[in-house]
Amino acid sequence: MTDALPVEARGLVKRYGEIVAVDHVDLTVEPGDVYGYLGPNGAGKTTSLRMLLGLIRPTEGSARLFGRDPLIEGARALEGVAGFVEAPRFYTYLGGRANLELLARLDGGDARERIDDALDVVDLTSRAGDKVGGYSHGMRQRLGIAGALIRNPRLLLLDEPATGLDPAGMRDMRALIQRLAAEGITVLLSSHQLAEVEELCNRVAIIRSGRVIYEGTIASLKASGGERHRLATTDDARAVEIARAHAGVVRSERGPDAISLVAPADVVPELTLALAAAGIGIRELVPDAATLEELFFRLTEGAGEEPAAEPAPVLEGAAR
Repeated sequence: MTDALPVEARGLVKRYGEIVAVDHVDLTVEPGDVYGYLGPNGAGKTTSLRMLLGLIRPTEGSARLFGRDPLIEGARALEGVAGFVEAPRFYTYLGGRANLELLARLDGGDARERIDDALDVVDLTSRAGDKVGGYSHGMRQRLGIAGALIRNPRLLLLDEPATGLDPAGMRDMRALIQRLAAEGITVLLSSHQLAEVEELCNRVAIIRSGRVIYEGTIASLKASGGERHRLATTDDARAVEIARAHAGVVRSERGPDAISLVAPADVVPELTLALAAAGIGIRELVPDAATLEELFFRLTEGAGEEPAAEPAPVLEGAAR
């Protein structure tokens, strides 16, 4: 199973009566990925993660972790897998170290020997003896990751790890995930923090109404949004009209201080000539790449067509 994919979900469906919470979801997480799983509230992210871990049974489809199905192989399928779905839970009347010691007893093996290193990685060594009831939200999130690390995981699943954190806490969480990824841990990250995802992740899946509408690299997703430019002129109102009538311009929208223009690179020079011929001067014309946040809202709020997902690679030995 060493060549099997960390996560491979095919056709996952979860129905609750007439409600379809997850609708034929396919996910492919490759070794070394920092993979973002994105979607609005109620889109089916957490339900998908619960099915991946075998916490709930799918109505249809299958999920495998390193080639193992949790519903068939039980706890054996979770070897090398750790993390948390929703917020991590602890005994608040015990200290951080005491909570980790309880987890280590459940895991067995040499998990207890990794407690000190895990506390050091998440920067909680100095607070390890304090009761968790006195921890901030960010500290509890970091303790949750420490609890995952004592399992010595190859795959780390984190559901909204930065939710409720202040800017400093988000910065620390981002640095921690980057450090873990640099150590070779594959990370599957569900998050609403799109700026963080854009900085952390190499691949993403976007889910809307229970269905994955994009899976692939962030670079490919941005390319699907077209070549965008910021255009400022001496008469933006007329410039927008000319741009909209110009062949090859995909989209032209007037903003408060500039025009957002989507057009192939070879069309832009022709448009500038058309603007000059109309007596309109160009104050500014620069490339302006769409952010992940803009593309996310365009897709999840129905403001554009779904981009084509990248084809999943076929790996020899990968579970089917």
